[in-house]
Amino acid sequence: MISGPLIRAEHAARELGEAVFLDARAGGDARSNYLAGHVPGAPYVDLETDLSRVGDPSVGGRHPLPPFGEWLERVGAWGIRRSTPVLIYDADNSGMAAARCWWMLRAIGHEPLAVVDGGWAALERAGVAGETTEPSPEAMPAYPSQVDGWSSINAVEVERLRTDPSWCLVDARAPERYAGDIEPIDPLAGHVPGAINAYWKSYVDERGYFLDPDELHRRFGELLGNTPPERVVCYCGSGVTACHLLLALEAAGLCGSHLYVGSWSEWCRTRAGAI
Repeated sequence: MISGPLIRAEHAARELGEAVFLDARAGGDARSNYLAGHVPGAPYVDLETDLSRVGDPSVGGRHPLPPFGEWLERVGAWGIRRSTPVLIYDADNSGMAAARCWWMLRAIGHEPLAVVDGGWAALERAGVAGETTEPSPEAMPAYPSQVDGWSSINAVEVERLRTDPSWCLVDARAPERYAGDIEPIDPLAGHVPGAINAYWKSYVDERGYFLDPDELHRRFGELLGNTPPERVVCYCGSGVTACHLLLALEAAGLCGSHLYVGSWSEWCRTRAGAI
C-alpha cells in the first residue's frame, strides 16, 4: 500500500510484480551498478538524459528539465499509466535522481507514487534479489498528463520573491558552498541573496534513512517559522538535491513547496548576487 511520499523497503518489496520500480541511481558508476543488480523489471533512469537535457547552463541551469512532451513519452515507455503504482530508488539517500524523478512525476499529477527510504541498499537488506538483465517494459502511449507544461519557479520569480518577507527561499547545498567558501562546480561562489541554508543531508540519519516525520516537521518549523509551505522555494546547484528537501517537506506533512530548477548554476551566470 503506497500511502505517502516515502515507503519502507520491506513494504516496497511487497509491491514487486504490482508496481513499476524505477532505478534512479546517479553518478559515474551508476550504470555499471545497475547492470550488476537491480530490482527485477526496473528500468534505468538516467539523470542526464531522462531527467534533464544538456544545454546552456545560463538557461535552466546544469540540469534543465527535458521538453515536457518528451518526458510524457518517456514515462509511457516505462509502462506507466495514470493509475500505475510507481516506486523509485537510488543509492544516495534519495538526494540525487530518485527525488528529482519523484518531483517530475508529481509535476504531471501521477499517483500512487513513492520513494524507497534508504534506496537500493535498504531493498537488498529487505531481501530483494537483484537481477542483471535489462527489462523490456510494455510501452504505453505518452502519459496522459493532468497539466500541459512544467510548473516551476524561474529566475524572474526568484528575483521578485527573495525580498518578500512572506516567502522563504531555501538553499539545499552544503554550508560551505552556501557561504561561498568553496565552489567546486560553478564559476561563481555564494548564494542567492536572501536565501537561508538547509543542507539536504541533514534530513537523513547516519544509515541513509529520512528522519522521523515528527522530527522533520519540528526542524522545518524551526527553519521556516510561520512561512506556509506553499510559499517556500527550494534550490541547490542544479535543481537535483533541492528535490530532496521537497520530498522531506512532504514527508513532514508540509506540502506545496516549489522548485527553482535553474538553481545556483543558472543564477550565478545571469544575475548579480554572490555574497
